[in-house]
Amino acid sequence: MQTVTLNVQGMSCGHCVKAVEGSVGKLDGVDQVSVKLDEALVEVSFNESQVSLDTIKETIEDQGYDVE
Repeated sequence: MQTVTLNVQGMSCGHCVKAVEGSVGKLDGVDQVSVKLDEALVEVSFNESQVSLDTIKETIEDQGYDVE
């Protein structure tokens, strides 16, 4: 299991939190997703043999946010 913290720009409300947590949480291999809205951070725990970090980033970007 690997845990990463991503800097995600563009999140501004509870809907943003639900969109990111919901979409990333549905990915196979993702164990936990936690959005810290005030800090513009997303912490993801995942099994790197099931899902790649690039896939997680792309999923967040598909929701309309910028991953730095």
